[in-house]
Amino acid sequence: MEQYYYIGIMSGTSADGVDAVIASITEDQASLLETHTLSIPRALKSVIFDLAISGQNEIDKIRHLDVELAKLYSQISLELCEKASIDKSNVKAIGCHGQTIRHYPPTPSANTVSPPIHGYTLQVGDPNIIAEQTGITTVADFRRRDIAAGGHGAPLASAFHKAVFSLPSHPRIILNTGGIANITYLPAKHSTNKDVIGFDTGPANGLIDAWCQLHLSKHYDESGKWAASGRVHEGLLSDLLKHSYFDLLPPKSTGRETFNIAWVKDTISQKKYEISAVDTQATLTELTAKTITDAIKKINDQAEIYICGGGAHNSYLCDRIKSYLPNNMFDTTQALGVHPDWVEATAFAWLAQRTINKLSGNLPKVTGAQKEVICGGIYWA
Repeated sequence: MEQYYYIGIMSGTSADGVDAVIASITEDQASLLETHTLSIPRALKSVIFDLAISGQNEIDKIRHLDVELAKLYSQISLELCEKASIDKSNVKAIGCHGQTIRHYPPTPSANTVSPPIHGYTLQVGDPNIIAEQTGITTVADFRRRDIAAGGHGAPLASAFHKAVFSLPSHPRIILNTGGIANITYLPAKHSTNKDVIGFDTGPANGLIDAWCQLHLSKHYDESGKWAASGRVHEGLLSDLLKHSYFDLLPPKSTGRETFNIAWVKDTISQKKYEISAVDTQATLTELTAKTITDAIKKINDQAEIYICGGGAHNSYLCDRIKSYLPNNMFDTTQALGVHPDWVEATAFAWLAQRTINKLSGNLPKVTGAQKEVICGGIYWA
């Protein structure tokens, strides 16, 4: 397949910033040319977090966020082209995930005779504005076609992981630790079961960062040092682990609507726990490590693990994960050729390439969709 330049843009559940890459993409290879990051302004970040839970003036907040994020996505695309010394006319398309503000996966009906309740997901950052301001064809709204086919619309990155990181001699797990953690299991090439497995395991940086912001006014817990200075509250950890999501079988996906600071505060309040902020941070970090590793143990406790996303920089979290999985080789995706900071943005450059070429972008066994579908709408320049 002929190579073209594609831009991939990702702003995840943690809402800590916008990541973008420009890459040369083929069906099974992504070669990064340049990367770029922009911080999300504090005011916009506040709106994103406000919209995680239903409240007043939601439509007006969405309208504002839709426009302002699109301007930010346009800015990062043009700055990226300049940084890479690539004329924007040589960019085939922008693949923009957008900012998720609602994600409700399909759920079984209370009445077993009735069909499941249809899922819904919403990402904002108007692609019309991006295409207009950049002059580059933009692909967006990747998740809803998979949901229309009966899937969760997530995780979509598993298809990218399979294409770019697959055919190992030893089974691999790609662990993405953004706001929400998700895993992709890639079986060894000699395995009798060739099915890729992928799903969201639960919270990752979303809770850890939000608690740090609330109590230290910092965007994140650098290297997990604050959490490491506290003690895990076993009672709170046990209560948080009782959330029904952790017992669900895949396909499954989740978001900030389910795992947020209000949930943590309510749990503490209901049990009348007297617990310090630092011990809560240690407990939330342990929750992330334990739910990730519990999920991995159910799949393959001998697989190689390659971590990406913001959690790759949290050395304390990584140490806690390793402590639960002493038999697993542990490294970052840099060992596979893609820096852990840029895997998700690269995935959406790859998905844009798939969409432009009328190729499917989902893995039905991962998302639960009835069939492979072309993901994303195209907004021509």
